[in-house]
Amino acid sequence: MSTQNEQNPHIQAAQARIEEIRAMRQKIPNFVVPTAKGERRRLTNAATVPPEFIELTAVAVKNSAALVRGGGPDPDVFRDLLAFGDAYGPVADELEALAYFVRHSVTSAKNKAGNDALTTYALTQRLAKRPETADLAPQAEAMARALGRRNNRKPKAQPAPAPGPPGTTPVTAPPVSTKSQ
Repeated sequence: MSTQNEQNPHIQAAQARIEEIRAMRQKIPNFVVPTAKGERRRLTNAATVPPEFIELTAVAVKNSAALVRGGGPDPDVFRDLLAFGDAYGPVADELEALAYFVRHSVTSAKNKAGNDALTTYALTQRLAKRPETADLAPQAEAMARALGRRNNRKPKAQPAPAPGPPGTTPVTAPPVSTKSQ
């Protein structure tokens, strides 16, 4: 039996796209991979301060020796990080749009394959009931099993019998079959 990689002609092309996307990581300055779940949310508070605020702090640090911290970033680093954020925000937006479109394309392809398969299944079921194509019945049953559907329709609920006088047994009607002949 062959493996899924040998059966699917798109796997190699998709793997090549993944490698290209991962290679882009090396080309993006200040690229950081989160190390913990929820890390981005934790960073959001300080990350959303207005650019004017960052510029004012950069000017203040540049003009006041009392504000210069040991190991603190140079005001030009502030400005560069802000410029990076402004420039690469649209890149992230474009990548998110691409991811959305790829997911949509995947769903669309699966939808088309599924619709075609369901149409074939319905046709197989109908033809299996005819004497001249009764040999399709095993395929219809196999398709039903693979789909997870069995011919196990529940009969329609019967109204509860009205209670009779105390001490009598209620009479119930025999179950109604919903199978078509």
